[in-house]
This record gives sequence, C-alpha cells and structure tokens, in this order.
Amino acid sequence: MSRPMRTLDDIYEEYDFLEGDERYRLLIELGRELEEMPGALKTDATLVRGCSAQVWVYPTGEDKALHFLADSNAAITKGIVALVIAAVQDRPAAEVAAMDVSAALSRFNLTAQLSSNRTQGVPNMIALVQEHAARIAAG
Repeated sequence: MSRPMRTLDDIYEEYDFLEGDERYRLLIELGRELEEMPGALKTDATLVRGCSAQVWVYPTGEDKALHFLADSNAAITKGIVALVIAAVQDRPAAEVAAMDVSAALSRFNLTAQLSSNRTQGVPNMIALVQEHAARIAAG
C-alpha cells in the first residue's frame, strides 16, 4: 500500500515557501508520489479532454470515501493532477460534488506559475472528478 497522500494544506505550506523552479520541482515530485494507475485503466473513457498532455482519472472507493487514481504522460501535468486529487482524495462523494475545487487550488496561483496550455485542462479535470463524485453520491 502506498503512503497516504499529502493534504492540500501540507502541500501549500511547502509550495508557499518555495519560488520559481523549486515550485516546478515540487509539482513534479507530487506527480511521482501519485498512486500507480494500472495501464488497463488508461482508456478513452478515463481520458480528460482538453488537456495539453494526456491525463486519465478513474474513481474508486465508495460514497463515504471517494478514492481517485490518476496519471499523465507529462511530469508537470501529473503534478497538477496530483494537486487536484489531493483536494478531493478520500472525501465523501457528496462533499466532492459540492466542493469548489478551483477555489481550493486558487492559492497555488498555477496560471502565474505555468504556461496557459499546462493549466487549460484543469477545469476539465475538476469537472470530471466532480461528475464522478455526483454520480456516485446519487447512487
């Protein structure tokens, strides 16, 4: 079993302390810490549309504790994926569906750190995570 994922607050504490390239390195490190996503789950159905890199998101777990597996074929994008997942990991489905994930991530100011093509897929990623959550919460 992989070690538990860092919370968004823990990540931000470190991120806030860093600057420029160090923030980049932290994002790449976060991506490496993501739980392994089996290749068999990387299908057209789990692919997030509108990302500059390929991104896959797959929900597991149940209503009380949603658990996501995710991956990307680009290191920095995988780090951004990890941030999105950290915001929602192991929370109740109804909470994830109602959560303002963009607001939770806004303090990271990703658009200032990264090129727009790196961040353009983030709303789609969040939307997909929340659609999964809403579907699971609805039973």
